[in-house]
Amino acid sequence: MTLNDDAWEDLSQILADPPKIRESCMNCSRPVKVCWCPGLPKSRLCPQSRLIILQHPAENKRCLRTAPMLSLSLEQNKCNIFRGKKFPSIKHEGLADILNSSNTILLYPSKNAIDISQLPKVGVDGQKPYNIVLLDGTWSQAKAIYHSSILLSTIKTCKIVQNAASDYVIRTQPTEGCLSTLESGALSLSILENEASYKDTMLRPLHYLCKYQLENGAVTHQSKEFLIKHNLYPRLIGKQLARQLRNV
Repeated sequence: MTLNDDAWEDLSQILADPPKIRESCMNCSRPVKVCWCPGLPKSRLCPQSRLIILQHPAENKRCLRTAPMLSLSLEQNKCNIFRGKKFPSIKHEGLADILNSSNTILLYPSKNAIDISQLPKVGVDGQKPYNIVLLDGTWSQAKAIYHSSILLSTIKTCKIVQNAASDYVIRTQPTEGCLSTLESGALSLSILENEASYKDTMLRPLHYLCKYQLENGAVTHQSKEFLIKHNLYPRLIGKQLARQLRNV
């Protein structure tokens, strides 16, 4: 038995069921069910300093990211995001001037990096607000950005010295001292602006996200450093990571 032309035409007119699309939050663009916006401050914070995020293109595709939490916690002109693998480029309007500014600092653990808490606080002895540059990506991506962007090597580098582990407990960090982009930005502003409340306020979306994930099957992650030292890491590590961990 075969279908005639009329039957085929009738079948061709039958519409396929449209795919079910999860409703997304208009603010953070995440599915409403896993939106972390309830953790955002009721009013955007407006510190004197500003964050300059140099983001690797691959980071924007990740499901669990913290840079959007920064941009939605701060006034728009206080958090600027530039995407690329090398900075600055022609498409990064105004970035070269920012990177060349005397009050710009880079949060990166170079061999000459100083403890950020040693820098003058904003407003003390005439200290101007800072441009705080953050590299957003995996450790290897951030390192690649630093070494491919010549101008970054001319900027004063700083690091956050603390013993506490990252609050981003649902993601594996390379070492115990590694922090997410959100945590790095929040702590930097808290220290340099001498405003401790910034840290707690800006980390609430992260705590909200982690709480939801843990309540719905996620597990707490230890750092790779912790897992390796306790023979719990499931994969062999490369020479670069092994050398890095020996120097911790």
